Amino acid sequence: MSRSLCLCHVCQLASEAPAGLSDHTELLCPRCGAALHQRKPNSLERTWALLLASMVLYLPANLLPITRTSYIGGVQSDTIMSGVIYFAQTGSWHIALIIFVASVLVPIVKIIILMYLLVSVHRASSDRLVDRTRLYRITHSIGRWSMVDVFVVAILVALVQLGPIAGIEAGPGAIYFGGVVVLTMFAAEVFDPRLIWDGGRQNR
Repeated sequence: MSRSLCLCHVCQLASEAPAGLSDHTELLCPRCGAALHQRKPNSLERTWALLLASMVLYLPANLLPITRTSYIGGVQSDTIMSGVIYFAQTGSWHIALIIFVASVLVPIVKIIILMYLLVSVHRASSDRLVDRTRLYRITHSIGRWSMVDVFVVAILVALVQLGPIAGIEAGPGAIYFGGVVVLTMFAAEVFDPRLIWDGGRQNR
């Protein structure tokens, strides 16, 4: 920003911004025509909104059943954790570990890291700038892997349809869980990591 440069988020071209550029000035990339901003507009507000919404959905995503299995003689509803426990008790520790990490650990860790980054930017902290940038990159890259549980449910629902004998359908927890994953992905996307370094410069 001190050199009046804007980085295009589409083609990664660094362009020189005109002097006196405000947040409301419309500037287009000369190479691909995408909108340019020295900083993403309302980045902190949008990230907080998406993050808080994902936190609201996190509880029903884990407490409500993610699948309902019907078979001759009854119906069984399973949450994410009951599925993890089932696979662990039957000896499939590798599957239980994958589901636990991707569906329970990654979403909550991602929420905690994004909250930490947001608070540090609000405080204009100059501590561990490189480490916080690496944290953001890791959070941005691993978030999509939480969708593995949604994909598993979708595959089971499509394959296990044996009429009156047995069948699997998605429970309400799957919708909430999908919302948590999508909202945290959007939150990481709209957060501008350059704000981490802006706060560091203010305290120098």
